[in-house]
Amino acid sequence: MKFVDEAFIDIAAGDGGNGCVSFRHEKYKEFGGPNGGDGGRGGHVFAVADVALNTLVDFRFSRRHEARRGQHGMGSDMFGAAGDDITLRMPVGTIIADAETGEVLHELLVPNELVMIAKGGDGGFGNMRFKSAINRAPRQKTPGHPGERRSLKLELKVLADVGLLGMPNAGKSTLISAISNARPKIADYPFTTLHPNLGVVRVGPSQSFVVADVPGLIEGASEGAGLGLQFLRHLQRTRLLLHLVDLAPFDDSVDPAAQAKAIVAELKKYDAELYNKPRWLVLNKLDMVPADERVARVKDFLKRYKFKGPVFEISALTREGCEPLVQAIYQHVKAQQVLEQPPVEIDPRFAEPGTS
Repeated sequence: MKFVDEAFIDIAAGDGGNGCVSFRHEKYKEFGGPNGGDGGRGGHVFAVADVALNTLVDFRFSRRHEARRGQHGMGSDMFGAAGDDITLRMPVGTIIADAETGEVLHELLVPNELVMIAKGGDGGFGNMRFKSAINRAPRQKTPGHPGERRSLKLELKVLADVGLLGMPNAGKSTLISAISNARPKIADYPFTTLHPNLGVVRVGPSQSFVVADVPGLIEGASEGAGLGLQFLRHLQRTRLLLHLVDLAPFDDSVDPAAQAKAIVAELKKYDAELYNKPRWLVLNKLDMVPADERVARVKDFLKRYKFKGPVFEISALTREGCEPLVQAIYQHVKAQQVLEQPPVEIDPRFAEPGTS
């Protein structure tokens, strides 16, 4: 299925039904009185986070979504029926924003989270509502209120703990297939990955984290080169970035250190917050480097790249060095989850003496 991470839709909640003007007409009931009922409420429009979806492609072909209006009120004290609600299913991680102002209305971050994105209009009053001791035969009624109408921008940012960053053919897809259940397309040409891939890495029976692989970056991506920066948004919610570097490029004229610096420069141009995220260096394809040259090549790269942070040496193809990397990632993600948890408030009545 084609991956679509942005879509524009128009939604309309149902209008409320109109109130009714009616009087009782029964034999021997000369003064029956008003019995016009209220109109029904218009249908609401909801959005729900569906874990089974990973794309917004359905909204690319179906842009208009409208709930039913409420039924009009009727005589004999009958109120109109409420209009049917509609629920739009969206992937977890979808941002719902106003297309005109850009204001973010909702973020679907929790599976099965349900939010109202357009409220149906209230029904109008029938003439039975206006009956009083003074006005015994009212002929007033009110129309139904219009439902909310909006133009929305939907943007998907996948939810992952770890994001893979690197040049095309750095081995990101090979790594995610080696450590997780993801099976992305792998080939020996650039830009094999055309859309983000998610994989769950199982560390233990109840220990896991999610890793995201996005299309590779090249120098000049901020000006639109290659696939540009359109998929970097999917790394904004990650807790850790893994910068993969190919230490054995096919072309001898390619400088891995220069490529690594170019990637970091493009990242900084795109988003300073993303640039400042924790970032680890993963030196890949060591299986293609002669054993007697590995130490010297790694040392030379680190000297010229001048990276300050954790460095891992792996071969995603043979899975050499992948297990220590996975364990280190899990410990980092687990520690971040603990820090992100809100502090537990203790009732002062049960606090230990001397604590506040």
